[in-house]
Amino acid sequence: MRDLKHLYYFENLLLEANNELVQRQQAAGSIAIGSVCAQIPEPLLNLPGCFAVRLRAPRTGSMEMGTYYMSSLLCECCRAILERAIEGGYQFLDCIMAPDTCAQMNRCVENIEHLDLCEKEGFFVSYSDVPMKSDATALKHYVRQMRIHVLDVLAEKFGIDVSDDALRRAVAEQNEISRLITELGEFRREENPRITGYEFAVFCLATFCCPHELMVEPLRETLAEVQERQPDPVKKHRARVVMAGSEIDDPDMIRLTEEAGALVVADRFCLGSFPGRQEIVLNDEEDVLLQICRYYMEAGQCPRFMNTEKIRERHEYVDRLAREFNADGIIYQQIKFCDYWGYERPFASHVLSEEYGYPVLSVDRPYVVGNSGQLRTRVQAFVESLEIKKIQKERRDDHE
Repeated sequence: MRDLKHLYYFENLLLEANNELVQRQQAAGSIAIGSVCAQIPEPLLNLPGCFAVRLRAPRTGSMEMGTYYMSSLLCECCRAILERAIEGGYQFLDCIMAPDTCAQMNRCVENIEHLDLCEKEGFFVSYSDVPMKSDATALKHYVRQMRIHVLDVLAEKFGIDVSDDALRRAVAEQNEISRLITELGEFRREENPRITGYEFAVFCLATFCCPHELMVEPLRETLAEVQERQPDPVKKHRARVVMAGSEIDDPDMIRLTEEAGALVVADRFCLGSFPGRQEIVLNDEEDVLLQICRYYMEAGQCPRFMNTEKIRERHEYVDRLAREFNADGIIYQQIKFCDYWGYERPFASHVLSEEYGYPVLSVDRPYVVGNSGQLRTRVQAFVESLEIKKIQKERRDDHE
């Protein structure tokens, strides 16, 4: 297929946390807010006058200093982010908004704060408590936490407009981004898709790491380009898979999977499009903050939600994606030493395999995938097993 006009540019944006679009937005006077988890609703961090930057550690090499402060038994993602902070990679941030979701990420952010790794004048960290269940009591608490520890803080420290009108504008802007990403993702339903999972992952991930208002136009151009794009006459993939599990903040994981023969047609992971890039529908009757928090609580698919209903919902969600995108199998992955996905991945892999009947590859992976030979071999073996199952099914059908 013909190369997409903006792909190389977006790939370069993802090489640095303080990328060109972040610098442009700050030069225009906007406040850069470090984000470490989707449990702080994105629209609250993208109000007029500020923008969210999801903390990542692209091109990570050594994690020795991060490991020194956090030990070798904690999440590699958290250690890599702390390492990058020690290297000075987040000096551009004005603040970090950190929810009390993952104890390991909290430890990472606490180290950034107490070691004074962001030296910008007035830098601070605001912590908030977020729910582990999805019910009315949890929602009430959630709204209060977001009001006190996010909106009130932004208004007091930076004079940010946190009115209902400002919140609605932020939601509308995010919805425009989400619609564009969703329309791009819809092409993955095709039998021979005109966009690869890797290409889609690059564009989707960039929307979490760059100012939204600077993303709209290049995404519109990309969508128009893909609408006219002709797929390769011969399919390059040997199987279609749903990628599910923990945070993937480096598209190399998707690239490696597709080079091994498995086209990623749906992405149910943190920083993917499901559910991270679905439209937020607001009504005119209820409080806007209440509606935003309710959406994130009810739509969230994080294993931090531990009530039985949400656990079953996560399994049903992946099953629905696999059916809608005609996937041959599911890859469940987690970053090494991730607490929440450490129990969710094996359990969900078992349920999707035994109760729903999907072939499942369950992977405990390093934060830095690169060209991991072991991971590539496992994906290749999984693809071969999917092909064997297809052949066996065709033979059974012929005999019937």
